[in-house]
Amino acid sequence: MSVLVVTSENFEAVKNSDKPVLLDFYADWCGPCRMVAPFVAQIADEHPEYLICKINVDNSPELAKEFGVMSIPTLVVMKEGKVVNQSAGARPKAQILAMLEG
Repeated sequence: MSVLVVTSENFEAVKNSDKPVLLDFYADWCGPCRMVAPFVAQIADEHPEYLICKINVDNSPELAKEFGVMSIPTLVVMKEGKVVNQSAGARPKAQILAMLEG
């Protein structure tokens, strides 16, 4: 499964997913975001049991504000519409998976 690009228009469907959701808040100009991007894509390809999403903070500042994103990359895990895990800064693939599984 590929990474889903999320905006305000499709966020409600994502929020109500019955799968655990990973939201990757990023910007194209962000170096650490570019370091995390391949891990996020690999997880999307290897783990269809998760819904993996990217949110560009420049294009969707209202979503970044709603989640209290102060620095990027910020990774947010949601289950049943609720935030269950959140971390700021680049993380290795294993730590991202651990966030989803926790």
